Amino acid sequence: MPGFSLVKSAAVLGIDAYIVNVECNLSRAELPRFITVGLPEGAVKESKERVTSAIKNTGYYIPSNKVVINLAPADIRKEGSAFDLPIAIGILSAAKILSPDLLNDYVILGELSLDGSLRGIKGTLPISVSINDSGIKGIILPEDNAREAAIAGGLSVIGVKSLQEAIGFLNGKFMPAKVCVNVQDLFEERRQYDRDYADVKGQEHAKRALEVAAAGSHNIIMIGPPGSGKTMLAKRFPSILPNLTLEEALETTKIHSVAGLVPPGEGIIATRPFRSPHHTISDAALVGGGKIPRPGEVSLGHHGVLFLDELPEFKKNVLEVLRQPMENGMVTISRAQMSLSYPSNFILVGAMNPCPCGYSTDPNNECACSPAQIQKYMSRISGPLLDRIDIHIEVPAVRLSDLANKNPGERSEKIRERVQAARKIQSARFKDFQGIYANADMETKLIRRFCRIDKTGETLLHNAISKLGLSARAYDRILKVSRTIADLAGIAEIHPEHLAEAIQYRSLDRQLWL
Repeated sequence: MPGFSLVKSAAVLGIDAYIVNVECNLSRAELPRFITVGLPEGAVKESKERVTSAIKNTGYYIPSNKVVINLAPADIRKEGSAFDLPIAIGILSAAKILSPDLLNDYVILGELSLDGSLRGIKGTLPISVSINDSGIKGIILPEDNAREAAIAGGLSVIGVKSLQEAIGFLNGKFMPAKVCVNVQDLFEERRQYDRDYADVKGQEHAKRALEVAAAGSHNIIMIGPPGSGKTMLAKRFPSILPNLTLEEALETTKIHSVAGLVPPGEGIIATRPFRSPHHTISDAALVGGGKIPRPGEVSLGHHGVLFLDELPEFKKNVLEVLRQPMENGMVTISRAQMSLSYPSNFILVGAMNPCPCGYSTDPNNECACSPAQIQKYMSRISGPLLDRIDIHIEVPAVRLSDLANKNPGERSEKIRERVQAARKIQSARFKDFQGIYANADMETKLIRRFCRIDKTGETLLHNAISKLGLSARAYDRILKVSRTIADLAGIAEIHPEHLAEAIQYRSLDRQLWL
């Protein structure tokens, strides 16, 4: 029987979404045909087999007609399996099997199994946020994604387990419970970290440097022998960062939702993300890419930490692509068909050995590397990349006395309180400057304004640069870090002791290393 139907669905572009109208037309034909148009990619083209099998296994008959599916707007490529359910609903509506009365009120999404059950999909939160103000009443989607969609609020979220339940709801014969989420309660409930700095034995100097990095949002690199605890320290670094605000949590969750990394039933990511890619990663996987661009590790670490262990082992071209996102807090991926931007405001934490064998600074092990080998190893990290890292800290081998100490270290919660107090000072300082939230964001003009030092400080800094062999690029970095140290102390002026501590955090700039 000929017929036409229109079902509303949606798709993600970047971290935002747009409405896709799924048009279905049934017409008479000598042989049954199923055609999908509107620039469908692989998974969308394959939906024919999933949809027809799901409809039959749910107990409905597909007329032996020509079925044409159009995904409008037709000039944007469509990908993913979320169009399975709206296509199936469209066919059944065109065949007069279900009522079209509610189709204009709901966006429909979902991947169908061959037996008609529904699987979870990617990008639920960006879609629900984008359609929230569009006048659409609600969203029908797999039960696994219902809590995530409800985070946006304002929508009637209908979670269904199968095509049968979706048909029952649209025909008024099945009424699933509407999913509601108290975002603030869920946010507070999930704002807990599994790792704590109380587990770390010794390394007080390194923990202090990481506290300074957290307080000013400074990038940091740790240099030390194997087993000194660099990775252990880095994994606990998110636990001392300021708590995510609800706005930051929603933005972070949107990125993870697009990548399909929000655990089923979680709804929202309430802790700072920690990403630790292996050194064999490609540049496209790090910053994002693909035929239809997807977020990379730098974007998945947005509002959190990107940890690069064994930093010199990363390919040079991979490290160099970090420069734009580190500078701009945004990564732009350009392709012939489109250009997408993803946010990438992260703190970079790097870790490396001091030499190829790792033991040049370890008093308990003899180093087998020549000066030339050490020089070559250290030079794998380019000057422009080092220029974007404010703090270089040496992490020595852990002493036996520290390992044997049974007293727990200071808890992350206590350190985080000091960090948040320092960030509060910075928020007040930069309230009139758009895009500046922490000391690490300061450009030269703001450094000259907010990082003034007295004559004693000027003499100390001059001596450090001339006698310790610090590079010229270290000058502004030292001033920014000393500003953060003063903020942690709650002091408005930068004192010589703050400068002296900041100077210690530039070990890779010294002639000793270069």
